[in-house]
Amino acid sequence: MDIRLNSLSKTIVNCKKCPRLVKFVHKVSTNKRKQNINDIYWGKPVPGFGKLNSKLAIVGLAPAAHGGTRTGRAFTGDKSGDFLFKCLFNTGISNNPFSKNLSDNLILKSTYITNILKCVPPEDKPLKNELSNCSSFFNEEIFSLKKLKVIVALGKVAFDNCTNIYKRKYQIKKKYFFKHGKIQTLPNGLIILPCYHPSPRNVNTKLVNEKMMTALFKKAKKLAKF
Repeated sequence: MDIRLNSLSKTIVNCKKCPRLVKFVHKVSTNKRKQNINDIYWGKPVPGFGKLNSKLAIVGLAPAAHGGTRTGRAFTGDKSGDFLFKCLFNTGISNNPFSKNLSDNLILKSTYITNILKCVPPEDKPLKNELSNCSSFFNEEIFSLKKLKVIVALGKVAFDNCTNIYKRKYQIKKKYFFKHGKIQTLPNGLIILPCYHPSPRNVNTKLVNEKMMTALFKKAKKLAKF
C-alpha cells in the first residue's frame, strides 16, 4: 500500500470518534459467534485496501460484524465477501476467488475496496453523525485515487451515501437513482455503477447471481480501461 494510504489507514484504525460504534465493535469482538469462538478479532475500524493508482473503487456501507470486524479487511471472512471475490476472480480483478484474512496473499488489479463507514453499526443502521464523522476518511481515500474512473456501489444504502457525499462536496442537487448496472456520472466526471449487494439474502432470492455480478464487473473494468 502507498505511504499516503498507509498513513490514512493507521489514522482510521485508531479512530474513536463514535462512542456507540466503539462500544458495539467491542461487544461483537468479545461475544463471538460459535463458529468463530477461537478467532482473535480485529476489533477496530476497518480501512480500505488496494493500490493508490487504482482505476476502480468498490464501495460498501460498513464492515460486517463477523467479516471485516473479525478479519480487519472489508468484505473478508463472510458470505457476502465470498460471493463478491468469486465474481472478482472471474473478471481477473482478484488473483484469488476468495478473501480470507490479511495474510492470504490477495492481490487486486487496479482496484480499491472500502466502506463508507469504517465500523459496523448496530443492526447495520448508522446514525447521521457517525456517517458524518467517517465521511472525511472516505473522502480522503477516494480523492487520493488520482487515476480513479469508476465506482461500483454495493447496495442502495451505500449508493445513496456515496452520491450524497459527492453532492455535498460539489454543492449540487442532482438526483441519482439506484438501478443495478445503470451508468451514472458524478459531478467530478467519475462513473458510478449501482450494484445489488452480494448478501446471502439477495443471492438466495436470486435478486443477484454470479453471472449478473460477473457481467457488472466486466462492464466496470471496461469502463475503467484496465
